[in-house]
Amino acid sequence: MKSTKIKILLAAGIILIASAFIKPGKPILHTIGDSTVRNLNKETWGWGTPIATLFDTTKIYVENNAMAGRSTRTFLSEGRWSKVLETLKPGDFVTIQFGHNDGSEPDTTKSGRRGVLKGIGEETKALTWPDGKVEIVHTYGWYIRKFVRETKAKGATAIVVSMIPRNEFREGKVIRADKDFGKWAAEVAQQEHTYFVDLNKITSDKYDIMGPEKVKAFFPTDHTHTNLEGAKVNAQSVVEGIRKLKGCKLKNYLL
Repeated sequence: MKSTKIKILLAAGIILIASAFIKPGKPILHTIGDSTVRNLNKETWGWGTPIATLFDTTKIYVENNAMAGRSTRTFLSEGRWSKVLETLKPGDFVTIQFGHNDGSEPDTTKSGRRGVLKGIGEETKALTWPDGKVEIVHTYGWYIRKFVRETKAKGATAIVVSMIPRNEFREGKVIRADKDFGKWAAEVAQQEHTYFVDLNKITSDKYDIMGPEKVKAFFPTDHTHTNLEGAKVNAQSVVEGIRKLKGCKLKNYLL
């Protein structure tokens, strides 16, 4: 009996010692967002795909969890966020960029099923779907705040990113999102004491220098979705923003 116990204790000790030398899994950079982060056709690209080439992928995984057509509301209601959340571990990172699909009036119609309430407050709107299910719709800021808080609760780092600018110019300057979704994204990041990359401003500054004709070449189908070259511009803009974040460990994995 004693020899059996000794063998068990020795085996347990060997396992304990061995586990101390096992290297933890590489951290993961998760990107969540819409088609401007990840698109599913060959003609248009989101920046979440080419950004992987700007990181040292021997030290970090880059996993694009964004999905075309989603808003903050539908990314949550479809269970996409819960799938990301389940895999998060301390040391991981999450970039959060939404806005392009959040602007419609929230209702249960095809056009309004993605919409959220404007702003960052606690206002809500109750919707009843044809099957009787009641959905409580929140503000854009509420959803961003939820993503940030739940990321932090997992010991991961949340980075809020303002949405990319569209190919829309007025008097020679690109129209920016600094009065609505870009502004709200920045406000939530500040309130939650988390990192913020003003992608909208960084890329808009580049577009202003390039001018409407050159920028037009990045948008083959509409004013929102870029080709691969345009996606690379946005990916580089995200990286430029990350490099400026004081204390953010994600920049340690950049090439």
